[in-house]
Amino acid sequence: MLENISFANPQFFWLFLLLPVAIFWYFFKRREQSASLKLSSIKGFPKNSVLPKLKPLLFVLRLVALAAIIIAMARPQTEEISTRTKTTQGIDIVMSIDVSSSMLAKDLKPNRLVALKKVVAEFIDERPNDRIGLVVYAGESYTKTPITSDKSIVKNALSDITYGQLDDGTAIGMGLATAVNRLKDSKSLSKVIILLTDGVNNSGFIEPQTAANLAVEFGIKTYTIGIGTNGNALSPVSYNADGSFRYAMQTVEIDEPLLKSIAETTGGKYFRATDNKKLEAIYQEINKLEKTEIEEFKYYKYEEKFRPWVYLAGVLLLIEWLTRITLFRSFI
Repeated sequence: MLENISFANPQFFWLFLLLPVAIFWYFFKRREQSASLKLSSIKGFPKNSVLPKLKPLLFVLRLVALAAIIIAMARPQTEEISTRTKTTQGIDIVMSIDVSSSMLAKDLKPNRLVALKKVVAEFIDERPNDRIGLVVYAGESYTKTPITSDKSIVKNALSDITYGQLDDGTAIGMGLATAVNRLKDSKSLSKVIILLTDGVNNSGFIEPQTAANLAVEFGIKTYTIGIGTNGNALSPVSYNADGSFRYAMQTVEIDEPLLKSIAETTGGKYFRATDNKKLEAIYQEINKLEKTEIEEFKYYKYEEKFRPWVYLAGVLLLIEWLTRITLFRSFI
């Protein structure tokens, strides 16, 4: 009867301390409550009557009725909780991804671009309440997908990103400016760009700092990520006769001062990913830094369960009273 039950007034359970006192008082006063009569002979009385021995049942019935009343006073009830969530502040995010030939370097496994796509796909899955867009750049830049809440579209576009879709080069300013252009008309209270590159700005007609100033003007925060190991990496240097890449060890050159300047100018943060684990940790940190505000409403429905205990107490007291004035009438 008490399964999945809570009590609105549990302080009334202290009244159970009265039960041991009542039991003690009953046995202490029992003899005084029974009158004694001395007879010279009991031949006229029926022998082996069990009713006198059952007289304590009256007290037991009262005791159980009292316990039921105490439980009823504690107000047992079941509680049903329903929740509803409401996104109060979504975030618009554009990820600007370098797809130059150096992104095929094998210092991240199996290469930088494939490792990045895997981590970005997981990042997208963890942002169910936000709109996300993709920009890719090499020697120039373009919007792969505009900001959208349809994560399947974004992930399909991400999986289609490959090297060779743009002229080779690293136009960091163009990649950032295109991302700013996708976000400048957004009505979201929070707008974020995640710009990733593995090189230095050597292409495009927009300076990175100019693009950063545009981001500030439109209230867009930029997180920058430099991807590549410290030192040398096995990178594509030319083509083989069959069209495949020929790899050789090349010095990893990342313009970290520029990336740090872009992040600081826009109120973001710079990260360096030297291996797969660090790249994954960076996106996890950005995921924690840029939290969507979610408001949760809880609705409580209570169903009172004290009535059965009141009924039980009433029935027990009725039985006790009827038994007292009938079966035990001669012994009271």
